[in-house]
Amino acid sequence: MNTAELLVRCLENEDVEYIFGVPGEENLQFLQALKHSSIQFITTRHEQGAAFMADVYGRLTGKAGVCLSTLGPGATNLMTGVADATLDRAPLVAITGQVGTDRMHIESHQYLDLVAMFSPVTKWNAQIVRPSITSEIVRKAFKLAQSEKPGAVHIDLPENIAAMEAPGAPLRRDSQEKTYASLQSIQQAAVAISQATNPVILVGNGAIRDKASESLTEFATQLNIPVANTFMGKGVIPYTHPLAMWTFGLQQRDYITCALERADLVVAVGYDLIEYSPKRWNLDGKLPILHINPNQAEIDSSYIPRVEVIGDISDSLYEILKRVNRQGRPDPINLKVREEIVADYEQYADDFGFPIKPQKLIYDLRQVLAADDIVISDVGAHKMWIARNYHCLKPNTCLISNGFAAMGIAIPGALAAKLVHPSRKVVAVTGDGGFMMNCQELETALRVGTAFVTIIFNDGGYGLIEWKQINHYGESTYVHFNNPDFVKLAESMGLKGYRIESAEDFVPTLKKALEEDVPVVIDCPVDYRENLLFSQKTSDLNCTV
Repeated sequence: MNTAELLVRCLENEDVEYIFGVPGEENLQFLQALKHSSIQFITTRHEQGAAFMADVYGRLTGKAGVCLSTLGPGATNLMTGVADATLDRAPLVAITGQVGTDRMHIESHQYLDLVAMFSPVTKWNAQIVRPSITSEIVRKAFKLAQSEKPGAVHIDLPENIAAMEAPGAPLRRDSQEKTYASLQSIQQAAVAISQATNPVILVGNGAIRDKASESLTEFATQLNIPVANTFMGKGVIPYTHPLAMWTFGLQQRDYITCALERADLVVAVGYDLIEYSPKRWNLDGKLPILHINPNQAEIDSSYIPRVEVIGDISDSLYEILKRVNRQGRPDPINLKVREEIVADYEQYADDFGFPIKPQKLIYDLRQVLAADDIVISDVGAHKMWIARNYHCLKPNTCLISNGFAAMGIAIPGALAAKLVHPSRKVVAVTGDGGFMMNCQELETALRVGTAFVTIIFNDGGYGLIEWKQINHYGESTYVHFNNPDFVKLAESMGLKGYRIESAEDFVPTLKKALEEDVPVVIDCPVDYRENLLFSQKTSDLNCTV
């Protein structure tokens, strides 16, 4: 058994189902070993797509997704998706091929110090310099990738080491026991909530990772505390719940601002500062914060908790709930905020203007998809509308890259989502800019049999940047481009392609597309004049009863 074969055995021991990647000369030994494995290798069209697939797989399953590249340009292509996994807290293991150790001391074709290069974008990384350490490196990699806060790790395999005889066997996987908050912090949290008049819960992706949806919903319901979620915390509380204040995190005022401005306590549950900076909602640092999380709070002058409850989130919420003495009633302004949020959302139900308003597209998308179906958002102006207007009944049914916010994630992410949940409908929502960054992975999707729908918000430019340019300077520059015929492009790959010609066309086209057995692309012209209208509307927002 050589090192490559031992590495594959170790990956099998970690219950790896898929490896996403691109073959190369320096990973030949690994690929040959993988050929005789139970692991399915999915050949992608670009290493970035492979990393995004592993990223989304990890986020949906809690198990590390695995991606593979060769050395040099293959490894550099992998880095964007690896960085996204780290900043979006998704477990991922990246494996790179490398020149032999006998070539590293001289100038060598395609050689880069990959351990040094990946260090800033991973939780940990290492090179296998001796066959005998392979099992330890793999076990440590998966343990670190999957432990809170999860993220990416990297294993570098030189080609001469891969071919060497390797002693040993995979190591036993140890179970990661839950940790529980101290009784003192539980009691302090209960007192803080009991004394608060207008508390607000801010819930983030950590509550999804900790599977705390049920406990959070009961906690909020019993204590009558309104709940707002981050972009990555959607579905922790069902959006139909009367205390759900929907999403916060836009970089401008919105309805949820009214609730935060009146709050005398923020209960931050599974909230990660990278999701939305506290300087945007607590600039002077005077708003009292209760931090409930498996990890201690990061240091930020706008986020200095009065109490930190560190441990399993569900257990912490149940223990606090048992000790709270609170007969709170919803604040009248919060009730009004909820009514205004719902009214703003519902007003687009019968809006049939064309090009279609982003709010209408997202409203119709929500009406068509079931509670378990999955939306993967790319990054751009449409992401802000998805974040604000696409609401979830369950966790992990709308995935948004917001820690790293990487364009190009939607299509490879949708492929991974369909592998994880083959019986669910999956929709990738992307702008025309993001679509062209990784549209080649639609061929991968067709080849591996993952039929999902890609909706392109087509405005012929980088709409989010134009939005910000006009807000700052009153004009835009360098943001417009020309597009191919997306329908013909889809058909040339063997996919189905549709172009929306009126607002009335969208729902029947989407329903038809969701029933196809091949990937489908829907080209939809979007009216992004709504971006500036929204900025104007929210700047005039008046938080009064």
